[in-house]
Amino acid sequence: MSDWKRFEAALTRVAEAMERVSPPPAPVANLDLADAFVWHPEGDRLDAVSKVSRVELGLLKGIDRVRDILLDNTRRFAKGLPANNALLWGARGMGKSSLIKAAHAQVNRETPRALALVEIHREDIGSLPRLLRRLRTGSRRAILFCDDLSFDGQDTSYKSLKAVLEGGIEGRPETVVFYATSNRRHLLNRDMIENERSTAIHPGESVEEKVSLSDRFGLWLGFHACSQDDFFAMIEAYAEAFKLGVPADRLHAEAVEWSMTRGARSGRVAWQFIQDLAGRLGKKL
Repeated sequence: MSDWKRFEAALTRVAEAMERVSPPPAPVANLDLADAFVWHPEGDRLDAVSKVSRVELGLLKGIDRVRDILLDNTRRFAKGLPANNALLWGARGMGKSSLIKAAHAQVNRETPRALALVEIHREDIGSLPRLLRRLRTGSRRAILFCDDLSFDGQDTSYKSLKAVLEGGIEGRPETVVFYATSNRRHLLNRDMIENERSTAIHPGESVEEKVSLSDRFGLWLGFHACSQDDFFAMIEAYAEAFKLGVPADRLHAEAVEWSMTRGARSGRVAWQFIQDLAGRLGKKL
């Protein structure tokens, strides 16, 4: 075998070895396959969701103001107009994540396939830059959705989120807007902030860095515990939508009793009551 043949064979073996140890290129994000997806950082996968678990926009009661603000922001984004990232924060069970999914569905109903909804789990926030690189290659506009977003202990992934939202060189793509829900207005618990204050050389600057994460969201939409009237409105809307046929006085009395056993009034408690009532009536929802 000539020297050239031996050299060529050696190059072939090197190339084959490199192909075996190198990961395959990430597939191009195809957001035309469905209207909703879940991001899995293992393998950089976007798995299509055939049916989104959601509540119709008209059934979300007691949150009219924040509903209108988020829906208007989402409509503008779908039209290619400037729109803000949104943080929906506040009381548990008051429809924060339900509103995001309902607003996405409403805009797609008005303009079919205008937006994709991409969910990223809280524990996968560190992979957010990789996800955005995938989404940057596509033309379809997408709402990036993270439910129950917060940071604890020594978790530093919030720095990646902060850079992606506004501060990084690349920033977020124009075709992506970020919607998150949280029980905390500032996303970090008090112990975490106090620990930063006590150990920092310049406490004020350290705490400012933590708090400034929330400032990256142009919209702060607060959700608060509902009144009894709002709770009754939720119950009545569900009962009418599903044709349960229960008189209002009985519906109210049973709803009050249910809420007292739960120790709270909220949209989630209202839905749980309706499920129990429909089951007792032998009706499907």
